[in-house]
Amino acid sequence: MFFRSLKAILLIFLFSCSTPQNNLQLGENFESENILGISSLINNPDNYIDSNVTIKGKIVDVCPMKGCWIELKDFDSDLLIRVKVKDDVIIFPQDSKGYDVIVKGQFTKIEFTEAKAKQWKKHLAEEKGISLLDEDIKLEESDLIEFRVNGSGAKILSYN
Repeated sequence: MFFRSLKAILLIFLFSCSTPQNNLQLGENFESENILGISSLINNPDNYIDSNVTIKGKIVDVCPMKGCWIELKDFDSDLLIRVKVKDDVIIFPQDSKGYDVIVKGQFTKIEFTEAKAKQWKKHLAEEKGISLLDEDIKLEESDLIEFRVNGSGAKILSYN
């Protein structure tokens, strides 16, 4: 009896001493309800274009210049989506790569001309310190369209 009581006390102590996991709230506070998968958006864009959505994914890249965008990977596929926020309103930490995040914002579709697509690829490369020449850029059909969430709020989960 004594050992059962001691075991129970130790378990309670261990759980109460564990470090709580903190979520980092950025931008607008929001409820994490009706969360969509990234694949739902990209595979059915006409259902969501220009709508406010809440998505969840894993951060795989962060804007190296100002932290003004993140790229998220879907949990159920290899699909990626960029979340763009207003410069200096929300700043995603560089060390947030690898964390899960919930984002609220407006789902949009950007259609590029070939010239604009090349310009966009050059810009993304320059943010990473890479210089590209136009003739080095090979475009695919998928480079002419970008689905994006214009984020108004984000919660980086279990961020320490």
